[in-house]
Amino acid sequence: MEIEITKEKENQLLRRKEVFFKLRHEEEGEKKGASPGREEARNALIKALRCSPNLFVIDRMRTEFGKKETVGYAKVYESEDRLREIEREHIIKRNFGSSGAGSGEEKGEAEQGRGIAKNGGNP
Repeated sequence: MEIEITKEKENQLLRRKEVFFKLRHEEEGEKKGASPGREEARNALIKALRCSPNLFVIDRMRTEFGKKETVGYAKVYESEDRLREIEREHIIKRNFGSSGAGSGEEKGEAEQGRGIAKNGGNP
């Protein structure tokens, strides 16, 4: 996978760096040219930008049909607190899963909700 940073912009108001990128994925390995997953792209970009994984968020990625090129938009925050303060909850979950920058309370609430659904509403 080849990475090209197409635009880098410092956003002083939100205290973050905004990065626009292109990923070129060729026919290699098991996936044979498949679009990279969010985690694979995230790890490659963290390595290329030399930033902390806890401060990096991919906002969006798009691959056009038939092309071996994915374009996207990512953000590098100056602190984890700032990331949690500004970033939308679903974006945090996409990038970090249930563990990571999200709080433990959110995970506990989600597990309780699943338990209620499994029991048909009975505790």
